[in-house]
Parts: sequence; structure tokens; C-alpha cells
Amino acid sequence: MESPEFKQQEQQQPAAKIRNLPWVEKYRPQTLNDLISHQDILSTIQKFISEDRLPHLLLYGPPGTGKTSTILACAKQLYKDKEFGSMVLELNASDDRGIDIVRGPILSFASTRTIFKKGFKLVILDEADAMTQDAQNALRRVIEKFTENTRFCLICNYLSKIIPALQSRCTRFRFGPLAPELMVPRLEHVVKEEKVDVSEDGMKALVTLSSGDMRRALNILQSTNMAFGKVTEETVYTCTGHPLKSDIANILDWMLNQDFTTAYRNIMELKTLKGLALHDILTEIHLFVHRVDFPSSVRIHLLTKMADIEYRLSVGTSEKIQLSSLIAAFQVTRDLIVAEA
Repeated sequence: MESPEFKQQEQQQPAAKIRNLPWVEKYRPQTLNDLISHQDILSTIQKFISEDRLPHLLLYGPPGTGKTSTILACAKQLYKDKEFGSMVLELNASDDRGIDIVRGPILSFASTRTIFKKGFKLVILDEADAMTQDAQNALRRVIEKFTENTRFCLICNYLSKIIPALQSRCTRFRFGPLAPELMVPRLEHVVKEEKVDVSEDGMKALVTLSSGDMRRALNILQSTNMAFGKVTEETVYTCTGHPLKSDIANILDWMLNQDFTTAYRNIMELKTLKGLALHDILTEIHLFVHRVDFPSSVRIHLLTKMADIEYRLSVGTSEKIQLSSLIAAFQVTRDLIVAEA
């Protein structure tokens, strides 16, 4: 006989499982109606499904914009839970997807007919831009040969990494970054469900930092909530290690009004204290440079210098030397403004 305590533990497990899920998965849209953006794309796909004329699909765009969720919702609508496993093959970049996989599992899945069930099978290749050139070339023939009973859906971030031959065989849909007015209601829904304490500026900061990536917004929301228990502009910026607006204002003030040594010392201290990355500082300063009313020749000079520094940072140079270069660029700018005045 099972003890009552054991039974109770068993019942609690599924609930605990849902509770422990990351919010990104917990609130992933399950049906096409749950998706919040790209209504034109969704209505087109819905039409394809209702008329039973689904073509091969190629969904592309930046991460966190709902590409995978869209096709999984489609698959759930097309197939019942029982037949999902036998009718849908989903391969991710984490799976091995060289030419052998295309010739092996994908080929055998696509070539086997479905007995007892009418309709087509679905092969979902997520992050298809990570597939090798050979694998993509091998896939061309497979897609053509088995169109009768299999549909392919390729999902990628960069369209340029998919060979033109595959692009021409698919109907392409671009998923752009989500607009803030679409993100806020969804975030508010999660906030309400999870009983999170969010201030208005905290919500703004979430939307700004995630720049149209819903997954990133939810991850920042969850980590900030767990770390601080309250989501405000300051806690969001602190949690992501992004420089605050006040920090950027200070840095600009030091670079334009202090001598080189003082500016360098102050910025290094702030960087160390708050653990800021020079790349983030540079991105924020770039926005300020556009807002401040510099003479155009001065602005052009400054932006060119900043672009050089950003490039050098991406190659992996020393942050200290690049910071000196940034301060130097601003000091030269200051002298130019004085000379022009």
C-alpha cells in the first residue's frame, strides 16, 4: 500500500514542475490566437491551414520575435496530441545537422508515407542558418522529392545564410522586432499572473533594454524579480549590468569638462564599481551624441572615432586603451568646439 504522504507528493510534482519553469517556457503561446504580433503573417498561415494548402515555410528575423512559437502553434493545430510525435520532426541547432542527418533521419522521415492518416508530415528545422552548405544543398532535393507528403519549415535569424536555392522553394515570412505597445500588455499579463511588483519606469526599462525581443524581456523580468523582489528602472539596469542614464550623463560630463587624467580615473572607478562594459557605455553615449547640439563637422569627426572604437572592441582589444581613445576623441571635440566658437 502506498502511504497517503507519498500520493500527496506525487500530486504536488506536476504543479511544482510548472512553478519551476522559466517564464519564457511557462508563458509560451500555445495556439495561433495567443500570439501577439505579426497578425498579417498569422492570418496568412491560418488561411493556408484552413484551406489545407500549407507550402514550405521559411520564417526569419531577430531572436525572440515568435518564429518557433508560431510554427509549434501551427503544428499543434494541425495534429492531435497522439499523432504529434509521428507526424512532426523537430530538429534544432543543438542536434547534429550535417549532411548525414539530411540523408538519414530527415530523408527516412520524409519518405515514409502515413498509413491511416491523411495529410502531410511536418519537418521543422530550427536555426537553419547553422546548417552547413553541404547539408543545405542535400536538403534541396529532399524537399522537392517528398513535397507530396511532407512540408518543411525552416527557421533562421539571418536570411543571407540560407542558400538561394532553398529560399526559392519556400514561402518567406519576416518576423520583425516586436513593437513596445504589443509587448507591454503581454508583460503585464505575466506580471499579474506572477504577482510581480513593477513600477512604470521599470516596465519602460524592460521594453527599452529588450529592443523588441520578447524572450529577453521575460528573462530580464524574471531575473530582476528574483534578485531584487521589485522591478524598477534602477534594478533592471543593475540586474543586466547596463549603465544607468545618470551614469552616462556623468561620464559625458567628465569627458567634456575634466582634464584627461581625472576623466580616465573617474570612468575607470565607475566601470569597476558597477561592472560596466565599455561597449554598453559606447552604445548609450552614441544616442546622447545624436541628441546634443554639436556643430556638424565636430559631430561627424566624433561619430567616426566612436565607430572605429566599436569595431576595435568587437575584435577583442584592450578596454583600457580603447577607453583612453574614447576620452581623447571627446577632448579633441571639446577643443574643436572652443576653436569654432
